[in-house]
Amino acid sequence: MAHQNADGKAVPPDDGAASAPPPGAPLDLGLLRTFLAVYRARSLTTAARTLRVSQPTVTAQVRALEQQLDRQLFERLPRGVAATSVADELAGRIAGPLDALAEVAHRGRPGPDAPHEPVHLAGPAEMLSVRALPVLAPLAAGGVLLRVTTGLAEDLLEGLHGGRFDLVLSAVRPRGRSLAAVPLMDEEFVLVTTPEWATGIGPLTCDDPGPLREVPLVAYAEDLPILRRYWRHVFRTRLSARPAVVVPDLRGVLAAVVAGAGVTVLPRYLCEAELASGALVELLTPEDPPINTGFLVGRAGAPARAPVTAVRERLLAAARDW
Repeated sequence: MAHQNADGKAVPPDDGAASAPPPGAPLDLGLLRTFLAVYRARSLTTAARTLRVSQPTVTAQVRALEQQLDRQLFERLPRGVAATSVADELAGRIAGPLDALAEVAHRGRPGPDAPHEPVHLAGPAEMLSVRALPVLAPLAAGGVLLRVTTGLAEDLLEGLHGGRFDLVLSAVRPRGRSLAAVPLMDEEFVLVTTPEWATGIGPLTCDDPGPLREVPLVAYAEDLPILRRYWRHVFRTRLSARPAVVVPDLRGVLAAVVAGAGVTVLPRYLCEAELASGALVELLTPEDPPINTGFLVGRAGAPARAPVTAVRERLLAAARDW
């Protein structure tokens, strides 16, 4: 029995290759739309529900596109699919244009049958978890769908430029005019450890980081990016050391230091509860601490969408108290 695709045309349930255009032919927008739905959902089943077609139809259309491109787009997993690097590149090229076309195509379609696209938000895992998500949670009750991605600033800004995301929280201000950035919050970095370690280290001044020379350092990355910046800004010297513990998540760095692993530098917002409780102490209070500005970034000239606007306005309003 044949299934129907998004245009109502019959598609064989098991042989999408039969209707695949020859290599070199223009890519079919319907196939690209199906591909993008699978790419974003990482699931054939979820994509089929989003597109309101059968899963065999989605599978056949993905196969047809893979045959036309002569490239594998997805790897089957026990649950869902994983995108290949070819799929990442293709999604980056087509997401923005297809989203813009969808916005135009569905404009003026009110009512329960109007499509409700998720808001794709990206940023550092720590800022999203501690700052953004708690203030955005109430929007879910109002029907806003939210899809969150974590990662490094440069990668996420590239994804925003390519249309993978609607909004990005970034510690890097984007260049050029295609992305619009609004200052969101200032992160103050603090040098912290446990009271026990602080007692052993003794008095510390901005003129001499020597007492820290033999103390284990806990870092976000092997090259100690946040620690090196602190040393350069506060101590006016270059930090040359090997970290004792490396955790690629500042929440993990915080947990390790609270447990007694050594000394680190963290954004104040991330450890303010531990400082208030006495679980951690500041080793130094410089008059001019390192500050990093976080930005809320969107695509300049992107079509207005009410859910995206709601997320943006809620973040900006909450940031006044950050």
